[in-house]
Amino acid sequence: MSVKNPFVISGYVSPYYFCDREEEAKTLVRYLTNNRNTALISTRRMGKTGLIQHCFQIPEIRDSYHCFFIDIYASSNLRDLAFVLGKAVFESLRPKERRFLDHFIAVIASLRAAFKIDTISGEPSFEIGLGEITEPLKTLEEIFLYLEQADKPCIVAIDEFQQIAHFDEKNTEAVLRTIIQRCTNTFFVFAGSQQHLMSNIFQSASRPFYQSVSILQLKQIPFGKYKSFIEFHFEQNNRIVAPEIIDRIYVDFEGHTWYIQILFNELFSLTSNGESCDMSLYNIALSNIISSQAFTFQEILARLPEKQKEVLIAIAKEGKATAINSANFVRRHQLRSVSSIQAAIKYLLEKDLLTVENQVYSVYDRFFGLWLKDNF
Repeated sequence: MSVKNPFVISGYVSPYYFCDREEEAKTLVRYLTNNRNTALISTRRMGKTGLIQHCFQIPEIRDSYHCFFIDIYASSNLRDLAFVLGKAVFESLRPKERRFLDHFIAVIASLRAAFKIDTISGEPSFEIGLGEITEPLKTLEEIFLYLEQADKPCIVAIDEFQQIAHFDEKNTEAVLRTIIQRCTNTFFVFAGSQQHLMSNIFQSASRPFYQSVSILQLKQIPFGKYKSFIEFHFEQNNRIVAPEIIDRIYVDFEGHTWYIQILFNELFSLTSNGESCDMSLYNIALSNIISSQAFTFQEILARLPEKQKEVLIAIAKEGKATAINSANFVRRHQLRSVSSIQAAIKYLLEKDLLTVENQVYSVYDRFFGLWLKDNF
């Protein structure tokens, strides 16, 4: 499959448009084909989803496993989890023979009455509302029972897995661990972007998932690999890209996959056939991207209480903020008090508006941070 713009920013297309991750892909495939559940950890938008979908297309996985991918970022309880997992399994079975669907409906007894049959085609459809999942634990157990009876081993990838720590049910981890450890035909990739939460789930001796997985951390794609990838796709489309613009973007955005992809997606669109992409286009591309998201940024800021807004803007102005509880930081940004900063930081971290690593704070969305810095 070919695409008009080779710098894909949504979904996975094919290996041709996928940059590097050769070692990580080999490692993940090796873990899965040796029956090892895996925790895949990185900051958000570093390419976890792309790596998983890439591995799902590698013949060693594609031809020997049934693969399912779900994102539980918006889930808040076991009922939500049962819904998204059940829908993912059902949708993947739809193109297959009718007997697979019939077996699925037969096994998922707790939802059998809720499956809808099209009156014209006679095909079943998944039109189950959340309210129809009255026994989520039973439904989950039935879904995993179905996977255990599949004709090939199954791989279930759960993105933003750290969300289970916030589920309404306080025993979620213990419940899932009990179900998962009974699986012998189903293997799991638990992907997460909040590193401290993922580490607590899998590396704390007091938690149910302790030492139950192999851990794979996803770092930046090496500069040389990314540079070759960018140059190749410009050349393949009869365009030239100046090395200095690649250097600048990689350094400015610290090798972060999504930001590099979206910037070169925009730069590619600004470069006509036969022309050159150079530093003169950098600020134009950056401004275009930030401007396209300005309304969203305004809405986020408008919903924030005043204290949180002040702290968020202060950190955006710093870029990378340290010693945020110091009197100097308070005076520099005319903040109210150290105690108000601490309360605001807790809120902003919970809302994923800030991120922290080694006591260095920054705005999670780099474009949002730049917009705040330019406008306040």
